[in-house]
Amino acid sequence: MKLLLTVAGFMLSTIGISQTFSGGTGPILDNQTIDIPLIVLGLPTSINTTSFGLEEICIDLNHTYLNDLTVSLLAPDGTLVELFSSVGGGDDDMQVTCLRSDAANPLSSGSAPYNGTFQPMGQMGLANNGQNPNGTWYLRIHDGAGADEGVLNTWNLTFGSSPADYFQFSESDLPIVVINTNGQSIPDEPKILADMGIIYNGPGVRNYMTNPMNEYDGRIGIERRGNYSASLPQKPYALKLQDNLGNQIDSSLIGMPAEHDWLLVANYNDKSFARNIIPYHIFDEIGHYAPRTKLVDVVLNGEYKGIYLLTEKIKRDANRVDVDDLYPFETAPPDVTGGYILKVDYWDNQNSWQLANSPIDHPTFDIHMVYVYPKVVNIVGAQTNFIQNYVDQFETALYGPNFADPINGFRKYISTRSWLDYFIVNELARNGDGFKKSRYFNKEKDHSDGSLGKLKAGPVWDFDWAWKDMWDCMYDATDGSEWAYKVNDCNPDVSSPGWFVRMFEDPIFQDEMRCRYEDLRRNVLSESYLHGLVDSVANVVDESQEWHYLTWGHMGAATGTPEVPAPAQTYAEEVQRLKDWITRRLDWLDLNIPGTLNGCSMTGIAEITNEPKVESYPNPFRTDLSLSAEHQPLACTIRILDQAGRLIKLIDVEPSDWVNNALKIDDLNDLTTGIYLFEISLDGKTTIKKLTKF
Repeated sequence: MKLLLTVAGFMLSTIGISQTFSGGTGPILDNQTIDIPLIVLGLPTSINTTSFGLEEICIDLNHTYLNDLTVSLLAPDGTLVELFSSVGGGDDDMQVTCLRSDAANPLSSGSAPYNGTFQPMGQMGLANNGQNPNGTWYLRIHDGAGADEGVLNTWNLTFGSSPADYFQFSESDLPIVVINTNGQSIPDEPKILADMGIIYNGPGVRNYMTNPMNEYDGRIGIERRGNYSASLPQKPYALKLQDNLGNQIDSSLIGMPAEHDWLLVANYNDKSFARNIIPYHIFDEIGHYAPRTKLVDVVLNGEYKGIYLLTEKIKRDANRVDVDDLYPFETAPPDVTGGYILKVDYWDNQNSWQLANSPIDHPTFDIHMVYVYPKVVNIVGAQTNFIQNYVDQFETALYGPNFADPINGFRKYISTRSWLDYFIVNELARNGDGFKKSRYFNKEKDHSDGSLGKLKAGPVWDFDWAWKDMWDCMYDATDGSEWAYKVNDCNPDVSSPGWFVRMFEDPIFQDEMRCRYEDLRRNVLSESYLHGLVDSVANVVDESQEWHYLTWGHMGAATGTPEVPAPAQTYAEEVQRLKDWITRRLDWLDLNIPGTLNGCSMTGIAEITNEPKVESYPNPFRTDLSLSAEHQPLACTIRILDQAGRLIKLIDVEPSDWVNNALKIDDLNDLTTGIYLFEISLDGKTTIKKLTKF
C-alpha cells in the first residue's frame, strides 16, 4: 500500500510539469511506410485537453523531396493523427520543426527547409482523449513516391499543462461521411479495409454525428487517388463498398444509383466548391451522362477533413456510361464493336497505346489512349485490334483530303452532337485538362440496322484547374480570352490529339458549333443560370465552408493552381470572383465562337429556339408564387431544383390551370428557406428562374 501511494503521489506531481520523451531514428525509403517508436513512462494515466496532455511534437529529418511524405502520430490507444502531408514542394528537410496547436502560423505558411514552430495540419488534441499516455507511441512516415529517400534524425513528444486542444465537429447541413481505418494509414494502393457510415436525414434536415449511420453503414476498401490533387494536403480517395467477407456490394448513396465504386474528390484546389459540379450538371442537362455528385462533410478517424465531392467513378454501368458489356469471348462483329470507354492520358505501360498520328499543329507530339473499359486485364487481342483500328480509321478520315465529306469524312466515325457539346462545356470553363489528360470517349456497339455505334466524346471530367486565370501559358489572360483546345501550344507534358484544330477547317462544322452554342446560350449557358448554379453551391456549403477553412487554413493563401490575381481573402470574395470570371468568359466566347447562324435548322444538331417569356412574382416569395406567360400555354411542366441542382418538386400543370395567361402556385409551404431554380417548360421551350423562399 505504501508503494502504491508513492507512485500515485509521483503521478500527481507531474501535472503542471512539462516532460519530454525522445524517440528513435530510421531510414525513409521510397514507397514505404515506417513506424518509429517512442516509449512514455511515469505520466498520469489519463491525458486531456484542459489540464494535462500532449503539448508538442518536434521532428528533425532529411529528405530530398518533402512533398512525398505523409507524417502521422499513432498513440498507444490506436488514435491516428495526421500531422502533415505534401508540404515543402520539391525542397528538402525539416530542421528541428516543432508542431503545436497554439502556434502562430500553420505549417502550410512555411517553406523548406522548415525550422521553428508551426500548427500541424491535423488536430493533435485528438490524442488528448482521456487515454493512458504511458506506453509506445509511433511516428509513422509514409513515402509515397520513388527517386527520393531520407532519414529521420530525431523526434520527441512533450506533455504538460498546456495540452493541445481540438475543435469538435458535431453537426452539418451536408451529409456526413464517417470513415474509420482502425489505425491504418491509407496508401496510394492497394485499398485497405475500413469502416464507413453516412449520416443523411433527408433534404433540409440537419445531420448530427450522434445520429445513426442511416444512409450507409458497412465496410469499404479505400485508397488514395489522383495525380496532382494527390500531392495537396487534402487527399482524394477511391472507395469500394464491400461486405464483411470482402465481396463488393452495390449500394445507393444519397439518392445516387446503386454501385460499388465511388470517389471522394477533395476540394482543396477549388475554393468555391463549384468548379466540378457546374460542368457535370450542364453536360447532364443537355443530354449526356456526367458523374452525379453530392457535397459532403468527411470525418476520417475522428478528425474533420473538410468538404468533399462524393461522386460516381466513370465506368461502364447502365446508370453511368451506358455502353454494352464486352466479354472476352466477343471477338467478332457485331459483338466486338462495343462497348468501349477510352481516355487520352499519360502513357500507361500495357494499358495504353500510341496513336498512329500526331496533332497536325504539333507533328512531334506523341498521343496515348488508355483503355478504361474493358480494363487491360480483361480485354483480348481482337478487341484491342478493333478499337485501335477504329480510332486509326477516324484519324485517317479526319486528316485525309475529303475530311469534310458528310458521308465518308470524319463524321462517319463520331457522334457530332456529343463532340460539339463536349467542346462547348470545356471551353466555357477554359479547361485545358479536358482536351488532354482527362479526356474521355466511349463507343457503343454497332446497331442492328447496320449503322455504326459511333465514337462519343465524354463524359466531361476534372475541372479543378478551370474557371480561373492562371500563371500557365495562355491561361493567364484575365479578360476571359484564349482557347483551351489549343493547349498543345504551351503544355506538351500530356499532349492533346488536336482533333478540333482539323475539324474547324470545315466551315460546316464551324456553323454547327455556332448553332449549338447559341442554342445553349439561351438557357443553360445564360449568365443568370450559371450565376444561379454558383449561388446554389455557395448556399449549400455556407456553414460547412467555415469548418473547411478552419481545418485547412488556406483561404487567402496561394495554393494549388497558380492563379494570376492575389488569392481571395474570404469565401464570399471567391464566389464573386468565379461569377465575374464566368461573365468575362461568356463575353469572349460570344465574339469568338467560329461559324455563322446560316442554316441552323438544317444541321440536324439543334434548332435554335427562344426561351418562353415568363414573369414570376413575388421574388422573394413566402408561400405562394404567380407566373404570367406571353400567351395561354398548351402544356406546362415546372421542375423545382435545390441549391445543388437536385430535383425537389415536380409540378404538372393543366392548360385549364392558367387563367388569362396567369398561373398561381399555392402549394410551396413544404419548401424550406433558401434559393431555388424553377425550370419552367412551356410548349416545349424552357426557361430558368432563380427564386428565393423566405
